[in-house]
Amino acid sequence: MARAIALASRGLGSTSPNPVVGCVLLSAAGAVVGEGFHAYAGGPHAEIVALAQAGERARGGTAVVTLEPCNHTGRTGPCTRAIIRAGIARVVIAVTDPNPLAAGGVDALRAAGVEVVTGVRAEEAEAGNLAWLTAVRRGRPYLIWKYAATLDGRSAAEDGTSMWITSEAARMDVHQLRGTVDAVIAGVGTVLADDPRLTARNLRDGTLAIRQPMRVVVDSRGRTPRDAQVRDAVAPTWIATVAEVGAGPDGRVDLVAMLAELYRRGVRAALLEGGPTLAGAFLAAGLVDRVVGYVAPKVLGGGPPALAGAGVRTIADAIDLDVTEVTRVGPDLRLVAVPRPKARKEES
Repeated sequence: MARAIALASRGLGSTSPNPVVGCVLLSAAGAVVGEGFHAYAGGPHAEIVALAQAGERARGGTAVVTLEPCNHTGRTGPCTRAIIRAGIARVVIAVTDPNPLAAGGVDALRAAGVEVVTGVRAEEAEAGNLAWLTAVRRGRPYLIWKYAATLDGRSAAEDGTSMWITSEAARMDVHQLRGTVDAVIAGVGTVLADDPRLTARNLRDGTLAIRQPMRVVVDSRGRTPRDAQVRDAVAPTWIATVAEVGAGPDGRVDLVAMLAELYRRGVRAALLEGGPTLAGAFLAAGLVDRVVGYVAPKVLGGGPPALAGAGVRTIADAIDLDVTEVTRVGPDLRLVAVPRPKARKEES
């Protein structure tokens, strides 16, 4: 299963709206006879790739797969049928599929006389497929808030300059992060101030990544200029306005409705990049799943903060985070954290 999980990770960033999946096939004697992973949406599933490698050697053997084999016909046929047809005797699964359209694989396999074991190394497999699983279970994308700041929490100097707070190494790391998500979200204020491209590219030679995330501008009143770089033809762009999405409690774009629409459009993981007010609104609404912060060893002593308007009025209302990773990236630090669930107040 560890090998299947490693194989699955090769599909990160290219399979959405499908999950990442890895599969290892063992012969009846226990030898590895096939391996596969889901490489891109619409392409063959991990089990099909592994079965093609194994051929007749799979008969009577075991399939070890990170996610419950699908039991429906979409752009490809059901993997359960292919497994049964290949004469697989046993299927070992890490995580059952939460998608009602694809679930039912366990039952179909058992009905055909295949032995099925579930829950093997489930925690590791969940971690490798976290964004997709979280998104499917609740019907909105897994949201990562990324920010860059100085050691004293500033996102720009007093005169508004912000290029460059972090090093080239950190900025290249951000572009790699963009390549793993389906959408990059920014507020209209960021677009007006910086005119970003919001694409995934190699900063040293300007080469664009093969797969580009959708660019989403949260623009309540439709102020994004016609000649803004986010409107070019390099990647799809959605200007989300109140007129199209609807208004939230603050009269601006309803963020919950916007995320639901992104999910409907196939977005399972999204990267929130700016600005501080929009980030604060997402945090205040409890919509952020992970925080990735790039902290530069600089102090400015003034200028706009990296975060504003998160709904915190007193220290008791602070948004607590669990830090899961601290990594040196060039001269900067990359901090990864997840919001800690608020403890329920005891009834008096």
